[in-house]
Amino acid sequence: MKNWLLLFSMLFVFAGNVHAQQDSVKKEQPHIYDPKADAAKQIKDAVAKAAKEKKHVFIQVGGNWCIWCIRFNTLVNTDTTLHRIMNENYVVVHLNYSKENKNEKALAQLGYPQRFGYPVFVILDAKGNRLHTQNSAYLEKDKGHDPKKVEDFLKAWSPAALDPKNYVEQ
Repeated sequence: MKNWLLLFSMLFVFAGNVHAQQDSVKKEQPHIYDPKADAAKQIKDAVAKAAKEKKHVFIQVGGNWCIWCIRFNTLVNTDTTLHRIMNENYVVVHLNYSKENKNEKALAQLGYPQRFGYPVFVILDAKGNRLHTQNSAYLEKDKGHDPKKVEDFLKAWSPAALDPKNYVEQ
């Protein structure tokens, strides 16, 4: 009987530790989206900043519940090339979509990008005009996003890539 009691006690302690570790992992996951944020204001502020800095607006639509959203954010913030390209060319907005706040009005104004799943990327120019909506699945590789595909995408929609002066023969 003592052996059974000892075994059950050890299982109880083990189960408690596993639960505590799971809670700890959940708390450590980054929260890049704010469900309480006003998406219209986020976009308006980003467009104003982009106009001042001669950049485009990069809107990443998703939620803290979305592992692919977190992976993409981690990639562009840890890969030095992607981080540089983002900082030089874009003002970034993390537009929340979650059960707490679906931001349906803002997504409608952006042309319903959620039809592609999450994350989905919307590029605006410095006047707030939508230039492109990108299904992120086309940028994936294995269990993440392919840095080269992401780099090509970011460069293709940068202000310089869309500047007619860069295509005039001299």
